[in-house]
Amino acid sequence: MESFNDVISSDKLVLVDFFATWCQPCKMMHPVLEQVKNVLGDKIRIIKVDVDKYGVTAGQYNVQSVPTLMLFHNGKALWRTSGAMQKAELLATIAPFLR
Repeated sequence: MESFNDVISSDKLVLVDFFATWCQPCKMMHPVLEQVKNVLGDKIRIIKVDVDKYGVTAGQYNVQSVPTLMLFHNGKALWRTSGAMQKAELLATIAPFLR
């Protein structure tokens, strides 16, 4: 099984959604992330990290509120934000990082 570090160290762009099951804005992000994946396809990998199950990983990245979205490439954090986003806003944010 891949570790979190294996996934974010990929040469593919990786969007990480740090979320909690009890968080309403996190629930709103789920369909947005599916839509973004449908638009971008293989250009990006999207993973979800439950902060309650993987608190150590969330702590390593100083995640203090959910949802927190982070974009990684080759293990390097390129961008992060906290709070829900709309599909168009998220796509516009990701676009400059696409190859």
